[in-house]
Amino acid sequence: MTKLIRGLSLRQAVAINMIDMVGIGPFITIPFIIGAMNGPQCILAWLLGALLSFCDGCVWSELGAKWPQAGGSYVFLQNLYGKKYGKLFSFLYIWQTTIQAPLVIASGAIGFAQYLTYLIPSLGFYEKKMVAGSLVLFITFLLYRKITDIGKISVFMWMIVGGTMIWLIVSGFTHFDSKLAFTYSKDAFDLTPIFFVGLGQASIKTVYSFLGYYNVCHLGGEIVEPEKNIPRSIFISIAGIAVLYLCMQLAVLGVIPWQQAKDSEFIVSTFFEKLYGTVAAQIATALVLFIAITSLFAVMLGYSRVPYAAATDGNYFKVFAKLHPTKNFPHYSLLILAGVAFCFSLLFKMKEIITAIIIMRILIQFISQSVGLILLHYRNKEEKLPYKMPLFPLPAIVGICVWIFIFCSAEWQFILFAFGIIVSGIVLYFVFINKANRKINSSGVELLED
Repeated sequence: MTKLIRGLSLRQAVAINMIDMVGIGPFITIPFIIGAMNGPQCILAWLLGALLSFCDGCVWSELGAKWPQAGGSYVFLQNLYGKKYGKLFSFLYIWQTTIQAPLVIASGAIGFAQYLTYLIPSLGFYEKKMVAGSLVLFITFLLYRKITDIGKISVFMWMIVGGTMIWLIVSGFTHFDSKLAFTYSKDAFDLTPIFFVGLGQASIKTVYSFLGYYNVCHLGGEIVEPEKNIPRSIFISIAGIAVLYLCMQLAVLGVIPWQQAKDSEFIVSTFFEKLYGTVAAQIATALVLFIAITSLFAVMLGYSRVPYAAATDGNYFKVFAKLHPTKNFPHYSLLILAGVAFCFSLLFKMKEIITAIIIMRILIQFISQSVGLILLHYRNKEEKLPYKMPLFPLPAIVGICVWIFIFCSAEWQFILFAFGIIVSGIVLYFVFINKANRKINSSGVELLED
């Protein structure tokens, strides 16, 4: 076998999406979100994150159903913008992913190490870095197998993840104090600039927690009946996780005063310790650590297919296109991605990574895809698509507006960083890639310089 195998069913695709979406994200970001909004009105940030996920999910569903191949956005951008600009946009996405994907993996590993200190308080700075790096290596080992085995492992992982969140939600609602959950300050809903700055900052964190609803598009070449199952898996994942997140946030607010919750380093551990004592808190912490592992499992699985897609297309280094001789997965792509993530997990801090991950992707990936899809509809009005979003183009336009709001809510240094990635990618494209693509050998075959 020299190509990817379509071995992931709808159930397995949903499981992979959901374990990617949950991960360590909500358990780390809940205190940030409460602090940014300064009260229980932080639930608005979760609602905005859910709205954006549904709107952007419409875009991903159309694109994933139309072009069900490995690589996701790489394939979409290339097809949406044609020969003239498609190669540039897809190269910028790959360049961005080369930096962003290891940051996503590193954020999960760092979050894991941070939560582990609840169980092992003696862990120092360097010990936590060693734990984060070791986790990246362990996940790489788990992924070194066939895609059909990956699908079965993902379903088992999701059962543990879903069970943990339900335990938290049920525990919270059976001990719920409405005075804690719904007591707002007098200025909580004053629509001042400070309110919108807080909403924007909080929404960056909620969107980070929702990210992953599109993971099946990265695995498009391995999904059974992708024209049906990609849209279904995206919307099932978003709906299910949105309900769980909203209930989980309410459960926390109904048990722990928000003034205390916003400063908690181990919000889930603190939650269960208050309700059931130390032993229950330790069990819950262990489950959160397991959830972090499952998320990294799904993230590394999906992102390893992106450089692979570009390399097989001749637009990236050839080594990324190599498949394992017996297990048929892009093992070099996985190993290189893991190596960079290992280094990042030793270098960076959690809070800065979250903002950088979101902001650097908005312009080239999320907004460009939405704009490109709208243009595609108007260019090819007669074309029948496997899936078409309801109320087109309203969901795409709403998504674009919310993405712009979140982008403008970030600190200036992260906005400059995002533009820096784009400018450096354009320079690389025209100096190296464009030049290399014009070189033709004596047989008339296009070559790409490494």
